[in-house]
Amino acid sequence: MSAPADQAALVIESVVERVFRSVAEVHDGLLAGYRAAGARGARMCDRDVTALREPLLALLAREREVAVGMGVIVAPGLLADRPLRMEWWQADEAAGRPAEPVMLEVDLNPASVGFYDYASAEWFTVPRRTGRRHVVGPYVDVHGTDRYLLTLTLPVIADGEFVGVAGADVPVARFETLVLRELGDLAADVVVVNPEDRVVFSTSARWLAGSRADLSGAADVHALPEPHWRVAVPH
Repeated sequence: MSAPADQAALVIESVVERVFRSVAEVHDGLLAGYRAAGARGARMCDRDVTALREPLLALLAREREVAVGMGVIVAPGLLADRPLRMEWWQADEAAGRPAEPVMLEVDLNPASVGFYDYASAEWFTVPRRTGRRHVVGPYVDVHGTDRYLLTLTLPVIADGEFVGVAGADVPVARFETLVLRELGDLAADVVVVNPEDRVVFSTSARWLAGSRADLSGAADVHALPEPHWRVAVPH
């Protein structure tokens, strides 16, 4: 592996791991709530999810340099009193100051024209199918920030039952800033693409986040084991 690609791969992995460490804390909260309900001989219900709010907001405040959204999405039919449930909060900088977090409000009525079918979203279906964490993006967040985002999710599984996912939203621009800060000056330009060949970030204005990149002429291309991105040093 070339030195620039090697450096970029290491830094990318460290930033991704930082986000997943916080997501793991959200995961543990949902898992604990599910098990507490079982210990009292009942199914998990809405109030068990609401109980995650305070620690979730504390985590979002702690990671505001990275994440703009964080929360849990519950498996359909899991709760005793609500068929569908999300506890997702968003916060962003406002005039250079941390903004007050707001809960993401989406239409969870299956009979509605605007129904938000989260159970069909990639960030939900892939962890549910594989039992492994997953990174989606970049994509435009039309249901929240209207920005290019990466969404990182982790499945919550208890005794073989899929409980839901925990996750975080990271703006592509913020992810890029964090990586470039760690990389410093490189000897060559680097571009990182996702499995759809869309640019996640690059060290050059030649490649814009979200655009497609043809890496067929790249001097060096290497795959990251997780997430499934490729780091390239184009000609």
